[in-house]
Amino acid sequence: MNIPTAAVLLFATAWPQFGHDAQHTGAVTTTAQPMQIVLASVQMDPFVSLEEAFYGEDLLVHYATPIVDGDDVFIAVKSGTFTPGDWSTQRWGVQALRWQGGRLVARWTTMSDWRPVPQTTGGPTFEPVFQPVLANGFIYMPGMAMHLIRVDPNSGAIIDYPGAFPTLILGAYITSPLVTDATGNIYYNVIFLNVNAWTNDVRDAWLERIAPDGSSKIAQYSAFVTGAPAGTDACLGAFSDADLPWPPSPTAVPPNIICGSQRPGINVAPAIATDGTIYTVSRAHFNSRYGYLIALNPDLTPKWTQSLRDRLNDGCNVTLPQNGAPGGCRAGAFTGVDPADNTMGAGRVFDDSSSSPLIAPDGSVFYGAYTRYNYSQGHLMHFTQTGAYLGAYPFGWDITPGIYAHDNTYSIISKENRYPVGTYCDNPVTCPVVRNQAYFVTALDPSLHVQWSMSAPRGFEWCINGPAIDGNGVSYVNSEDGWLYSINPDGTLRQSIQLTAAIGQAYTPVVVDDRGRVYAEKAGMLFVVGARPRVRAVR
Repeated sequence: MNIPTAAVLLFATAWPQFGHDAQHTGAVTTTAQPMQIVLASVQMDPFVSLEEAFYGEDLLVHYATPIVDGDDVFIAVKSGTFTPGDWSTQRWGVQALRWQGGRLVARWTTMSDWRPVPQTTGGPTFEPVFQPVLANGFIYMPGMAMHLIRVDPNSGAIIDYPGAFPTLILGAYITSPLVTDATGNIYYNVIFLNVNAWTNDVRDAWLERIAPDGSSKIAQYSAFVTGAPAGTDACLGAFSDADLPWPPSPTAVPPNIICGSQRPGINVAPAIATDGTIYTVSRAHFNSRYGYLIALNPDLTPKWTQSLRDRLNDGCNVTLPQNGAPGGCRAGAFTGVDPADNTMGAGRVFDDSSSSPLIAPDGSVFYGAYTRYNYSQGHLMHFTQTGAYLGAYPFGWDITPGIYAHDNTYSIISKENRYPVGTYCDNPVTCPVVRNQAYFVTALDPSLHVQWSMSAPRGFEWCINGPAIDGNGVSYVNSEDGWLYSINPDGTLRQSIQLTAAIGQAYTPVVVDDRGRVYAEKAGMLFVVGARPRVRAVR
């Protein structure tokens, strides 16, 4: 396929992809406008009321990051029909909008043939993300199997299908956001599932790269994830509810389960460093506790693999109440272990998350892993660019933090939700709710020390999976209460504005464009916030 060379160097200047850039920093140099009014609102998801009814008032959907290029806005939209328990009857595509005379005007809509992985027992509960990208002057959408769909951003016309094979590979699914690097290469993850996808092992999994000229190259997870158990090997599972409180004894060993092959976590967006190193995250198909952070060289050859297992030591008697106390581990348990398997805690790669690697200005890498034993808060894990483990902060669930670079250092901006859940299990007798819910936005220094922490003004959960940070270091985050908030670099509240009265929220991103308008998502709607238009005096 031929892509005009004149188009290769055309890149978006505002927000072209998930996390804003290939490092996923969520940071721009633009100063955001004052949040005075809602400038526009657009429906993205027509099935919200049905989804909330089916999921019990929750909105278990991962929505895409809006793409913004000057006055052009591209959003992921849905059509088709909503079928409870089967999201394959929905359709996904891109709608193009343009700012004209202060209004956001629809221009075209082009639908994709992409499908998410099957919604069956054992698979993800949250609807996976359909995330396009703007690169080389074109919109690229995920397509069916392993191909992309290249679209003319002016007309919405489909140009071609990069990455397509002569025959359709049934059972292959694009499972990640599309990510572009500084030279226009596009990266994404593919999982080749078997029949009965979540009870049979995967057939294959790979990271694919599409070059600006349309050529494709793949690297198989089976080849570049080194040191992991084989798909047929036995891995440690978890104790059963009949064994509560956990661990059953100080030396107890949980039963083994088949590991399953290594494949990418659902929704994990590859990150690309400025030196071309590619970072991604994998897990054993049948066991989220066997996860890995992987670095690849620019030519897609393996660079290093680091396990997320046995990294954490804040379980029994540390994060949790004292052993033997309500909500604590069984009396006699070793300090620090994860009570579910009696080992040092593992950062779990959970398919209901959208956490992706974040590359900091110093080249180090952060990843928000899941952990159940600390009230389902997860951990933000930190590695050097050579793979050495540096430590973790005890929150990381479904968040790719932002980076505020300042004073020759940087701050990590993340949500920190303290959920009203049982301590380490779902049995209300053994694992009662022993603390009050509380919700914060927290700034961490590069050593994961807290710089400041701001509580949610109205007491609702921060429903953010990627903040936006403007050129003045002001952070923009949305909340379950239907409001959008801006936070000063010192952690004080700057402004807030109500988007909608709807309560309940998917975890969604925030975007700032190059005119300073702020884009947030709530209840399946895109809202754009900014300053009141100036009214010229009549002379």
